[in-house]
Amino acid sequence: MASGFVTLDVGGSKMKTWVALPDGAGPFPGVVVAQHAGGMDVFIRSVCDRLAEEGFAAIAPDMYHRQDDMTFEELDAMAQDDPERWPSMMAKTRNTNDDDIEQDVRASMAHLGSLAQVRSSPIGITGFCGGGRVSYLMSARIAELASAVVFHGGSITIARDDRPAALDYTAQISCPVAGFFGLDDQNPSPEHVKEITAEMDKHGKIHEFHSYEGTAHSFLDYTNPRAYHQPSAADAWEKAVAFFSRTLKG
Repeated sequence: MASGFVTLDVGGSKMKTWVALPDGAGPFPGVVVAQHAGGMDVFIRSVCDRLAEEGFAAIAPDMYHRQDDMTFEELDAMAQDDPERWPSMMAKTRNTNDDDIEQDVRASMAHLGSLAQVRSSPIGITGFCGGGRVSYLMSARIAELASAVVFHGGSITIARDDRPAALDYTAQISCPVAGFFGLDDQNPSPEHVKEITAEMDKHGKIHEFHSYEGTAHSFLDYTNPRAYHQPSAADAWEKAVAFFSRTLKG
């Protein structure tokens, strides 16, 4: 497995991007990894690396690249208990919009498709928290995506600022979706997950959702000791990889 940064041009803005490729010539299926509020941090980059070890070409774009204040590297360097970290993350999240995010995802997919190791192989998407919402939304807005995995997608059911609820796009979803949630989470809460499930069922969308007892938000993020839940993380990762294998490799 080899990984590192590349810089992509997205509408005249330079987007730093992490790319991880399996060993070998391929072709390999691809996965776009949508960041959480902490940006394209060490956890998100490690997800790409782990996917590459499983035989997927993975790419994580810096979706804060249009913002000229704190970089994702500076945000990543802040301690988990720094009182300025949460407000900084939320401010950067509020300064993104869905149209720009779609451009970033499409640019990432195009870059994967330009690689000899990927070419015309299927591409899926995954994401964590706000990135889980991105994964859900892009599965409706980008027909070329072959599958989507949502990890504890926050605010899927909620319209905020100028953003419609991602749930409102469910009828347009064009690929299978897997979801992984904690039963102790509040965003999404178990009630939110039931609402998402009902909407998927209503529109006949292929999906499989898994929820975990004694598990809260960000349970896969090993860099966050207050949230990380190893048994749930291990099971969810195994199931997610199996889902991508069926939908992208099979």
